[in-house]
Amino acid sequence: MKVFLNPGHAPNGNPDPGAVNEETGLRECDVALAVGKAAESYLNAAGVETELLQSDSLYEICGTANSSDADIFVSIHCNAAEAEEANGTETWACAGSYRGGMLANCIQSQLVDALDTTDRGVKIATPGINGLYVLTNTDMPAVLVELAFITNPGNEELLANAQDALAGAVARGVTDYEQLILGGN
Repeated sequence: MKVFLNPGHAPNGNPDPGAVNEETGLRECDVALAVGKAAESYLNAAGVETELLQSDSLYEICGTANSSDADIFVSIHCNAAEAEEANGTETWACAGSYRGGMLANCIQSQLVDALDTTDRGVKIATPGINGLYVLTNTDMPAVLVELAFITNPGNEELLANAQDALAGAVARGVTDYEQLILGGN
């Protein structure tokens, strides 16, 4: 199996760092890249081939993923909200993608179990309504993981200090999915 990993937002935060915690300065682009690289390392150690791309161009991300021969696509992000109390983990899949939903459930379960974050569940992105570009423009089962809220103090602490644990959970979610697929489900 080959996994295409997409840490969200622009490399080095230029021009778009994604969400930023105004008090600590923690940037989504940096968390996503650290978690993505660590997940890549865990997956490679488990014998899973990977390709990783962080880019500010969604068109480039989808085009590169679609030409990569990857079996699945995982985009890694941090959530944010005006309300500081908003917290937890959610994973998005594209409407109509059975395998995308399976992958989202595997990753969501691992993240919530490993980090004891609030389970916001698996969400469905519907093209033309709330379709997330990378989910609706990739050819393989695809998910977008919102690890936790960078704007919530407790979640920000996890995003800053538990990046290895977050990466391990993402990687285990991928290998759980692989086992489900190989198991014939």
